[in-house]
Amino acid sequence: MSGPGESRSRIVDVKLDEAGVIRRSPDVEHERKVAMFDLLEENHFAPIGVDGGPFRLRLAIEDNRLVFDIRDEADAELARVGLPITPMRRLVKDYFKICESYFQAIKSATPSKIEAIDMGRRGLHNEGSEMLRELLAEKVELDFDTARRLFTLVCVLHIRA
Repeated sequence: MSGPGESRSRIVDVKLDEAGVIRRSPDVEHERKVAMFDLLEENHFAPIGVDGGPFRLRLAIEDNRLVFDIRDEADAELARVGLPITPMRRLVKDYFKICESYFQAIKSATPSKIEAIDMGRRGLHNEGSEMLRELLAEKVELDFDTARRLFTLVCVLHIRA
């Protein structure tokens, strides 16, 4: 339950649809864990037209759509928001490529090369976060940091068999 002064417009539990997930690399699994931890620590998530909160969130890809299954604390469904995945596909693919380069670079590259790759990685991550906010704009109000963490989880969902 929310304490005094704590916003009810927040996610308190998040689950990813694990159907069809292949084994994740340790780097990707670490990114997933960090994004989930940070998301639960601090977020602003307010589905438009839905009273209540805090919320449980289930993220899935179904029929070529990104699905936000929004539930109350008792796990009763409050709303389902489906977004087309096509606008995000190129960005997710580019983000995976640059993350791969980054994970390789941190093992052996010079600090300046690591920094350059990381700047590109952060830029793509920001672009994906803004795209997610735009796609959700009329359905869910969320802040930029929440969108960043959700974009990381959306990317993890794209790793499928």
